[in-house]
Amino acid sequence: MKRSVVHPDCYKNPQSVFITGASSGIGKALAEAYAGEGVTLFLCGRNRDRLNQTADKCRRKQAEVYTFAFDVTDEEASEKALKQAYEIRPIELVIANAGVSGGVLGTNESDANSRTIFKTNIFGVVNTVLPAAGLMKKGGGGQIAIISSMAGYRGMASCPAYSASKACVKAWGEALKGTLKPYNIAVTVVCPGFIETPLTDRNEFYMPFLMKAPKAAEIIRKRLTRNPAVLAFPWIMALGAWLGNILPTAVILPILGKLPKKEK
Repeated sequence: MKRSVVHPDCYKNPQSVFITGASSGIGKALAEAYAGEGVTLFLCGRNRDRLNQTADKCRRKQAEVYTFAFDVTDEEASEKALKQAYEIRPIELVIANAGVSGGVLGTNESDANSRTIFKTNIFGVVNTVLPAAGLMKKGGGGQIAIISSMAGYRGMASCPAYSASKACVKAWGEALKGTLKPYNIAVTVVCPGFIETPLTDRNEFYMPFLMKAPKAAEIIRKRLTRNPAVLAFPWIMALGAWLGNILPTAVILPILGKLPKKEK
């Protein structure tokens, strides 16, 4: 492995970025947001064709791009991709973005769907973050961003497995902030509200403050330079999520129980 030249404050202007779930949605938008001259992107996804389309757009913005087609639930494949990327150029920023929602399998969180959600949203993140942190410890530091959700602030009857999976990675990321700080590794948990992606396109209910993926990606890119512990937006939804988290269960459960369920 090449000796790292990672700068202590690399999160302020990362020049090498590893993104999972980059073939569509917020991951694709993040890849395009970071693309530019002098930037090396390592883009990961399951769909090679869509991944190549994202890569082509980033190359047109003068970025150097490498693609890795694999499923983040595959522990060995995830570690292999990170090691190969680090050999090419020490990674300054890893964005653990790949995930699925309650409706991705066309069911309302069936037993099989729930297991898929936990496997992807939790262990997919674990399979990305652990090897990334190991490489960064040896290489002098870096930054890790974990994409959670506003749904991770409170267990929601409308999407129990999804909200639980996002709560898990949110808590883990917050804990890692202190654990990895001595190694010069910055950690931020990103909790967006509703973002216009193929996942939310399946929702037939009203989604307040629905945001375009490119706008969300730009917010994430800019705020990650401040190295916050948690990056939650839009602020009005973040306030609501925070209040929902501190209200007594007896008060909040009847409200959450009336929220529309993901049917598709």
